[in-house]
Amino acid sequence: FQMTTLGNLTPSSTVFFCCDMQERFRPAIKYFGDIISVGQRLLQGARLLGIPVIVTEQYPKGLGSTVQEIDLTGAKLVLPKTKFSMVLPEVEAALAEIPGVRSVVLFGVETHVCIQQTALELIGRGLEVHIVADATSSRSMMDRMFALERLARTGIIVTTSEAILLQLVADKEHPKFKEIQNLIKASAPESGLLS
Repeated sequence: FQMTTLGNLTPSSTVFFCCDMQERFRPAIKYFGDIISVGQRLLQGARLLGIPVIVTEQYPKGLGSTVQEIDLTGAKLVLPKTKFSMVLPEVEAALAEIPGVRSVVLFGVETHVCIQQTALELIGRGLEVHIVADATSSRSMMDRMFALERLARTGIIVTTSEAILLQLVADKEHPKFKEIQNLIKASAPESGLLS
């Protein structure tokens, strides 16, 4: 019997994982421009709310570094990797330094490879994983949609950037509500999720 994961988020127990949003993927990944703009919102939100951000780059020597539009100011960790999953020893060490971390908000590319493998490893370690559907994609929509479906069946929460940001502020009286509201004033692009 598995309890439903409710997926409540609070800034103090949440960390954001930004996966492989690199230059070389730009021409290949479906809706990459949309994914980048949503990724920007999420990282701005993380900065406003004081949420730690962990960033990886898949083989940056060959695939380039994180795209310029994504501002990594204040990221706790920016790591190169060759493994598909973001769960590297350095990432585990960084997580261990964040007291009371319970939830990981995960986005980037590719949904069916690095995102999927990261999510499964994190949930295997007892963390709650939220995948931001409008901030993750693949070269193929088929791979992307099947991955999101599979992950949802595993008890991973598949959600949207706006839902995440508003869940983190939780109250219109939150001191950062206005700034978060400004981030989401224009609805996030649908990035092919509804077609």
